Amino acid sequence: MQMVRLNLNRSWGRILVPALLLLTALGAALPAAGAGPKLDFRLRSRVETAPASGRYQVVEKAEAWEPTQTAIIVCDMWDLHHCLNAVRRASEMAPRMDQVLKTARERGAQIIHAPSGCMDAYQDHPARRRAIETPRSKSLPAEIGKWCYQIPAEEKGTYPIDQSNGGEDDDLTEHAEWAAKLKAMGRNPKAPWKSQTDLLTIVPETDMISDSGEEIWSILEQRGIKNVVLLGVHLNMCVLGRPFGLRQMAKNGRNVVLMRDMTDTMYDPNSAPRVSHFTGTDLMVEHVEKFVCPTVTSDQLLGGTPARFQGDKRPHVVFVIAEDEYKTETTLPVFASSQLGRDYHVSYVLGNLEERNDLPGLGILAVADAAVVSVRRRVLPDPQLAAIRAFVTGGKSVIGIRTASHAFAASGNKAAPAGHTSWGTFDAEVLGGNYHGHHKAGEKVVVEPAPTDSPHPICQGVDVAKLVGHGSLYKVSPIAKTATPLLNGTIPGQPSEPIAWVNAPATGGRVFYTSLGHVDDFADPQFNRLLRNAVDWACGRGGPSVDTVERKAVVGSPEK
Repeated sequence: MQMVRLNLNRSWGRILVPALLLLTALGAALPAAGAGPKLDFRLRSRVETAPASGRYQVVEKAEAWEPTQTAIIVCDMWDLHHCLNAVRRASEMAPRMDQVLKTARERGAQIIHAPSGCMDAYQDHPARRRAIETPRSKSLPAEIGKWCYQIPAEEKGTYPIDQSNGGEDDDLTEHAEWAAKLKAMGRNPKAPWKSQTDLLTIVPETDMISDSGEEIWSILEQRGIKNVVLLGVHLNMCVLGRPFGLRQMAKNGRNVVLMRDMTDTMYDPNSAPRVSHFTGTDLMVEHVEKFVCPTVTSDQLLGGTPARFQGDKRPHVVFVIAEDEYKTETTLPVFASSQLGRDYHVSYVLGNLEERNDLPGLGILAVADAAVVSVRRRVLPDPQLAAIRAFVTGGKSVIGIRTASHAFAASGNKAAPAGHTSWGTFDAEVLGGNYHGHHKAGEKVVVEPAPTDSPHPICQGVDVAKLVGHGSLYKVSPIAKTATPLLNGTIPGQPSEPIAWVNAPATGGRVFYTSLGHVDDFADPQFNRLLRNAVDWACGRGGPSVDTVERKAVVGSPEK
């Protein structure tokens, strides 16, 4: 699958170049004639909730950028690549990327095409000549002409993926056929690129072409450009490390962002942490947001929704975690890494450690398919509770564990703070429960199947005889008529109580709840299987799609 190289009319170029260079010399620093409205971005970062806590909270910040003070750098969108799957994904991404460039260009932003190692193809192109003729900055940062493999901030984290094998994810037979095809074309199968893909438009009158860190930095300074958007491939290699890449821009003080839905990674799912290719990209984006720079998405310029690869069929599950009893801020991310990494897009919303009644980042529910709720008595600001209500009334799926039965209820008769609202009926209306306290802690809960006409998919593969509850038994009887018990639990001298059920709320959507979720429950393979099955069922996957062998969890913080 070949992307055709741009054909350049060199005679035309020799006529046009001098005139364009004269215009550049006279007015290069002036605003573009077609300058339009500001570029409104929502910059997403991940901020550590407390020093050395390892807990990162998603934070978004709105900014309006002057187009004439903004550049978009297109990194290494080559015509061909040694990895066939990389070619396919770049080809899929390129048309929307071209729309991004067109929109930004029309508003007055500077577009810089940076297909590394391909400058010979553009030696007579006006966009290349314009970059070459830009006066060299007299204050070039140290080593701006070199690759940057790490910046100091990254030393606080653990690099999330293993790319030591080069990251190719091709089928081996198909890859061999592709290498042979490249060789037959006269290309080096290990480095076949000669130009940027012609799926991206290069406008000779305004754009620039360069793969030099010194040239690009000089362009930014000479044109008064403060803001930079990086997009292209590959995030874990060129986009981060090139002399014009994210690390160099960030460490040298440029206001830089990654357009996270216009990038890809070189990652092989057979390498650690053995997640899907697209999850590997998610992990790299999270790494960037924590340690390098914020990210934005293409829809913030184009409207609609963020771009998504056709091959990315993963449901999006958001874990909403804010409780002080059972350490689910630790146990649930480990569960998600080991059980969901290949099949799901996973995000986290964590409680604010400094303000109890605050769950920043709940806006992500707007693009989620299911929410796993582990929250205890948080009375939320009205906009945050509205986001949860909108998610529920939209018929989305909810999985609640343990304290989710009193997730948004005020303690006792306490009034909600000003601007906050309690949702004490979340248990009854959504989960189908009836929480009214718990028995004394200490007694292990004996689990048995609830009487049923046919086994439920959530119980598939779960050896209930081996399942034990380590937390106190919740008092929940009777549960709602819309709820169907799956498991019951008992302790000596007390009546049996439902401990796991599904509910069919009036709002629609699939709902599962279990009062299990004690920190020791997560050490039990049977509980992990039960919860994995519940996520599968809630997302309409019809039961578990992987075996019960736990995969190695990603080392590091809950955000991985």
